Parts: sequence; C-alpha cells; structure tokens
Amino acid sequence: MLLVTGAASLAFAQTDVISEITPTGNRRIPAETIRSRIFSKPGDVYDAGALERDFNSLWNTGYFEDIKFLREQTPKGWRIIVQVKEKPTIREINYVGLSSVSNSDVLDRFKQEKVGLTVESQYDPTRIKKAENSIKNLLSEHGRQFATIRTELRQIPPAAVGITFVVKEGPKVKVGKIIFQGNKNIKRRILRAAMKNLRPVGVPHSIFLESLFSKTYDATKLEEDTERVRAEYQNRGYFKVVVSDAKTNIHDTGHKGFHLPLIQAGSGKAVDITMPIDEGDKYRLGKITFKNNKAISNVQALRAMIPLKDGDIFSREKIAKGIENLRKAYGEYGYINYTGLPNTTFDEDKKLVNVEFDMDEGKQFNVRRIEFQGNTTTRDKVIRRELALEEGGIYNSRAWEVSLLRLNQLSYFDQLKPDDPNVTEKRLDEKNGFVDLTLHVKEKGKNSIGLNGGVSGLEGAFIGLNYSTNNFMGRGETLQVQISLGNLARSVLFGYTQPYMFDRPLQFGFTVFGNKINFNQARQLSIFSGQNLNLSAAVLQNLQNYSQSSVGFTTSLSYPLRRSFKRVGITYSFDRSTLLPLSTASKTLFDFIAFRGISGPNAVNGIVTSKIFPNFSFNTLDSGISPHRGHQLTLGAEFAGIGGTVRSIRPIAMYKKFIPVQKGRNAIGFAVNGSYISGFGGLVAPPFQRFYMGGENDIRGFDIRSISPVAFLPSSNVITLTNPDRTPVLKDPSNPRLGAWTIPIPVDQIVFPGGDLSTWGNLEYRITIAGPVALAPFVDAGMDPIVRRSQLQIATAQYDQVVGTQFGCPQLDAGFNCTGGSLLSPTPSKYLQVLNATNWRPRVSTGLELQMFLPVVNAPFRIYWAYNPVRLNTLANPPIPITPEMFPGSVNPLTGQWEMTAAGAYTYNLAKETYAPSFRLREPRKTFRFTVATTF
Repeated sequence: MLLVTGAASLAFAQTDVISEITPTGNRRIPAETIRSRIFSKPGDVYDAGALERDFNSLWNTGYFEDIKFLREQTPKGWRIIVQVKEKPTIREINYVGLSSVSNSDVLDRFKQEKVGLTVESQYDPTRIKKAENSIKNLLSEHGRQFATIRTELRQIPPAAVGITFVVKEGPKVKVGKIIFQGNKNIKRRILRAAMKNLRPVGVPHSIFLESLFSKTYDATKLEEDTERVRAEYQNRGYFKVVVSDAKTNIHDTGHKGFHLPLIQAGSGKAVDITMPIDEGDKYRLGKITFKNNKAISNVQALRAMIPLKDGDIFSREKIAKGIENLRKAYGEYGYINYTGLPNTTFDEDKKLVNVEFDMDEGKQFNVRRIEFQGNTTTRDKVIRRELALEEGGIYNSRAWEVSLLRLNQLSYFDQLKPDDPNVTEKRLDEKNGFVDLTLHVKEKGKNSIGLNGGVSGLEGAFIGLNYSTNNFMGRGETLQVQISLGNLARSVLFGYTQPYMFDRPLQFGFTVFGNKINFNQARQLSIFSGQNLNLSAAVLQNLQNYSQSSVGFTTSLSYPLRRSFKRVGITYSFDRSTLLPLSTASKTLFDFIAFRGISGPNAVNGIVTSKIFPNFSFNTLDSGISPHRGHQLTLGAEFAGIGGTVRSIRPIAMYKKFIPVQKGRNAIGFAVNGSYISGFGGLVAPPFQRFYMGGENDIRGFDIRSISPVAFLPSSNVITLTNPDRTPVLKDPSNPRLGAWTIPIPVDQIVFPGGDLSTWGNLEYRITIAGPVALAPFVDAGMDPIVRRSQLQIATAQYDQVVGTQFGCPQLDAGFNCTGGSLLSPTPSKYLQVLNATNWRPRVSTGLELQMFLPVVNAPFRIYWAYNPVRLNTLANPPIPITPEMFPGSVNPLTGQWEMTAAGAYTYNLAKETYAPSFRLREPRKTFRFTVATTF
C-alpha cells in the first residue's frame, strides 16, 4: 500500500488502470460530492500527476482539515482510497458580555464584512479570527475601543463544535474637548457644529446649551468629520484651506470608586480631539465659463443653473449644486452619459477663483422600449397611462421623475425612487443611441381594511369598519365600503371611482351614504365638567338633544391640466335630512333658526340640500400615505341652492407641505385649512352644516365635533307657583278647577350652534423608527368662531312671540288673570346671543403619536396621547335674567324693595336653578386614543 499525503509529488510511472475510487471518513459531505471534485475516473490510466491535481481540487474546497490518498492493488487495477477528515460543523454561536450592541448587530456586521461564520457552517480558525476583529471594530464604533474578545471552543460529538465569544467591553470612550488650532475667521462653535458625527448633543445655536451631552467616540468617523470641517471652510470662501490629520489624546474621566449617581459621573475615558487648520486666503468667484457645450448652446441658461453669482464668496456646496442642476438639465434632453468637469484657476492678486466646465455631453438617447416587472395584478396599461415619457421620443429624466411621482401618488406600489437602480433599469444601445427602460415595481396589497373604535362625546361607544380596494381587478378603479356603528351614531357608505373614464384622464366617482346621529348635549356637558352629571328632567329639556337622519349621494368629475399635477373638478351632492328634536331646547332651536323657508315644527322635516363644489387642486406629494416631500393645495367653493330647501355658500382652502430631513429618513409636515359658510336669499346655513371641530381629523386632543362657540337662544316657558312644601298654589282655592297659578318666564336656551368660520393647522415631525413605524410629536391648533351673528337669525314668528310676551305674574286680577307682567327690556336681539368667552377662542393640542402602516389591512394605524394647553374652562351664565319682580309679592314701604311671598321666593329660586343655571364649560386636559386614519 502506498501512502500519499499533503501536496507531495506523486512519483508513479506505472500505466496501470484505476479500478475504483472510494472516499472514507466522510460523515456530513456525501461521497458523490467528493467524487465530483476528483477528475480521475474508474477506467482511467493511473497517472500520479492527475492524482496530484485531484488532491489540490479536493483540498481547495475548504471542507477538510486533512486528506490522504491511498492505493491498493486489486485484480482489476488500482483501488484509490480517498481518506478525509472533515472540518467540524459549527452547531451554535454564543456571545457573552455584549451590552453595547445586540446579537443582530453582530450578525449584520458579519454579513457586511463577509466573515462567513454562521451556524451549520464549517469551523475555520481564520474565520474565527476575522469574526473577533469584526466584533472589535463594531464595539469600537460604539465607543468601546478597549474591548477584549476571547473565543472558547466546545466539542459537540460526533463532529461539531460550539463557539462562544467572551467579550469584555471595557469603559465607553466619550468625545472630550474639540480643539481647533489656527481658526481665525470662523468661530469654533461653527466648526464644531459641522462635525455631525462627533459634536456634542445640545440645543443648536443656543451658545450656552450646545454641549450638554458628549457623543461616543468613533475613530472611523473622525476622518469624515475632518472633511466636513474642510467643506465648511470651502463653503465660506477658504478654498485652499488645509485641515491636517486630527490628533487625539485619551484620558481618564469621572470619579473612581464611590460616587453619587446622577450627580457625579462614574469612571470612564474620553478622547480630546485637536484639529490643526491653516485657513489660507478667502476667495470669491471670478467667472464661470463653459466649453464643448453643443447641445445646450445658451450659455446664459447654463450659467443660471449655478446658484452663485460672479463676485460672491466662493462656495464648494453651491458649485456642487450647480453640477447636479447641469446633470438634470442635460438629462431632460436625453444626454444620459453627460459629465461636467469643473476646472479651477486662481487669480492670486484679486483672490478670485475662475471655474471652467468642460462639458462631455455624450450621445443623445431616444426611448426604444419601456417595460414593467413585478406588476402581477396591475395591468401594464394602468402604469403606462401615468407615464409622462413615451416610447419613440427623446429620453427626459425630468419626465421620468414626474412619472414615478404620479405612480407613487396612486399608492399601488412600494415607494419608487428615481435614482434607485433597483427601480429603474437602463440598457443603453450606445451605437444607435437608444435606451430601454425597465421599471421594477413591488405591489402593495390592494385591499385596505380599517378598524377604529373608542368612546366619543358625539358618537358614544362606537366601532367602525371600512373596506376599500384601490386597484380593482388591476384596472386602477376603487371600491369603498364604510360602516360605523355606535350607541349614538350610525353610518354606512358605498363609493366607486374610475380614474380613466373612456380611456381619458377623466376621473369619475360617486358615493351613496346614509347617516344617523343622536346629539346629546348632556353628555357633552359631562365631558366638559369631567364628571357624570345627575341632571333633572327639567334641566335636560333645557339642553340640546336631537336625532338627525340623512341619506344622499355624491358624484364627481375631475380632469388634469395638460398632464400636470394640477386638476380641476366639480362635485354634485344631494342629501335629504330629517331632524327629530328630543328636548324642548332642540325643538326651540330648530323652530327658531331661519335656515329654510318653512318655520315652526315643519322646518325640521325633509331638509333637502342640493349643492355643487367646483374645485382646483395641485398635488406633488410623493405618496398617498405618509409622504416625505411635496405639497398639496386645494381651493374650491360649495354652492347649495340648486334646488332643495337650503341656500348657502362655503369657500374652502387647504394646503399641506412635507419637508424631508435627515437625508429623507424623517419629515416635517404641516397643514393649514380654512373654510367659511354663509346663507343667502334671506336664509341662514342649517345648524348641522356649521363647523364643529375636534377629533383625529383636525385637533387631536379634543373630542369629535366638541369644539363650538356657545350661544343663548331667547324663548319662553311657564313655571307653576309652588309653596315651600312643594304644593302648587291655586289661582282660587275655593275653585280648584281654575288650576294652579302659573308664571311666564324668559328662558335662555344654551346652544352649541357651531362656527361659520373654521381655521386650523397641524404640525408634526415624523421620525422613522424602523420600516413602516414612525413616531410623531405634533401640535394642532384652531378655532371655529362666529363671525356674522346675522347668520344666527331667529325666525320672525318665534322672535315676535318672545318679544311680545309679558313675563311675570306678580298678581291676579278679579278674573284670576295675570297682571303686572312686563315685556323684556331691553329687547333681545334678533340673533342668538353669543357667549364671548367661547367665541374666537383658540384651542391647542400637543402630544405624541405612534404611527405604523399595517400591511395586513393595508392601512395606517396610530395611537396618540394628547395634552391640551389651551382649552375651554369657563362659566356660562344666561344673559336674560329671571327677576324677583316676576313673582308674587309687594313693595315694602319702608325699604322700597320688592319682597316676594314665601311661595314666590321658593318658585323664584326653583326657576333660576331649573331654567337659568350656570354651566361650567370644561374641555378635557388629556386624551388617549387609537384610530386607523391620518390627520393630514
């Protein structure tokens, strides 16, 4: 038997035949895998050189830690025995002592640096060493430069190992002092602010509070921050600045041994950074010239793309912005491969920098084909009709960006980014000047299921479900169904939208709806007061309590202007509403307000509103849900009076904008809204169409539709004259059939009429946490005042009844009729009396909102907590008093004062308590709620 090991040369000269090849010693790797790596086959002539090649092939697989080739003579020839010893398999990997980073962070770093160390991989000492270095570098980036790592190996029979990395992280190293040497013209705080990675955390531009907390020192980021300092100088004209390599000095900090927590810092280490700077001279821009610009010969147009004027202080940042603008400009003319190289020359006497752009325009490309991949449901036609770039035309980078923005607004796909090569694949035919585009999309779920619920002052306990499909059968059509059920409100809606009617960009849609709501003012007052109120039946009759039922439909048409983001449209809506007053106050309000041509009880039946809403909109938001950039403007006006019984006009303006920050990761968004409503033709707007604010759609910290000015509606009532023992006083005790003595009294019904002007704004900072999860601090503010009291006009018949009634019944004449009463003086206004403390009263709500997009239901879900620093907390007293002179009594000749009888005094106090109480209007201080929607 001959033994061959290692890479030793095989010196065989025989020409015998190989009879068989037999692997041995292999446990995990199949014998066929070993044979596949051996080029010699049974029947081949035995060749030592060929076996050496086979040995090297098998060794290079890395599967084995030892290989031996043996041979045995058999009657049929040489039997080759391949004896292998496999590298052990890694069964488990553990980390002990890690606290600054997580295990997943380590695995991500292994993947990034291609360490190749995973469970079920083969044990390799070189990989272990590489893994240790990778963990050290990761900890160093988190301020643990003194970390030590020890690897423990544990045998797991029969042929596996377990690896444990034992980590001692050591002290965290913080950034200490940042010292600049040689900075004469730029302040230290400005240069330190440019070091985004290592600068301390504090309040920007506060002078005193900029260095509150030190950052963790990361040596790998020092070079990047050095370049940022250099860029800060070059943006301020010091083009030849020299920023030398920073010097670092590490030292101990804090108190060793015992220390007071939160007062004295524990022991640690810090790195002081010293950065030498040679500022050089300050330069201004001399002139900018262009050469080899053939496609765009208009030099003035090219010059205008660089945001730096001749004579301005030279700025590297603005030159870079100009280079990007030039690239986009040439891209709009089809020059995909354009490059512009800026060459700088200096006039040292005048300290000027002259820039000459050498334009390498390349070839102009035409679009040959546009294809789509990933749209398994959405038809190509639906995507293609949104494209502003057409096959056969010149390639236009701006048109392609606009096309992707239009697709993003549909919310059919994950975000499409113009500069992402994984989204847009370009295949160039340099010879013929053609480009083929392939758009890669990833479809979102087309079905959206929303669920919301909670407890609302308006709707009580409620639960809502909505379902919509925004890409029905891949055609881009939308179907929508909404149902909301509560103990105070119910609603149902069905809608359909066709975005391209007759294969033209004519959007058509309609909805059919039915609503029923019970408005319970007693519940609102309980919310205002923050406690359950046990109100008497008489008081309940003095509050608003009504039911409103509505059914109707809307239909709309809209059309884009020249395939732009501008759109004009018109919407027609029709609804029939019926109000059912459930209290005396509600009946009085709807009977008294002149919102239609019919007065009295019939005014609340069959209220028909027929209106049109012409509108204009402009929308460049980059997403239909959770946008990060762009703005949206909507202008329009509702006109009610095309038939129906309601006459009103309502102009509307809405604007919102999102500004990306932190390299597009986060966004600042704000929205402002304004609307006004007024009746015409001798009528006022219906009370239920006026503005009520509050809830997740406008001011989040307040209850839904709970924000409204408070007003008083003058009316009349009668109260029975009652003895202190609660027995009625009869007109004639000898003739009980005449009945009890009753006293007419004026009553101010407290009402919540809503405002005729509505204006509110929202501001939030959306911080992306991970994937679709974001945290958003927010501030909401708004008010809905009453601008025109004339729009709260009392119907003539009802007003005449109030001002023509003689209130009070201090005496009875011989026929047992009231005498001594008087008309109201001064005469009340023909309009509702507004409580000034509640009018023009802003509301402010601020808080924190957790937002997440649920892929299962394809809808945004949010939980928010809100605090209301500006809210309503005031007393409401009726303006028309109930006076003692209205009740039985006489004038005391000694004092000249009206003195009531015992029954008169008791009834007077009862009347004030029942019909003229003081209301404490108190809105909630804090709110916690969840919903499936977005505020803006």
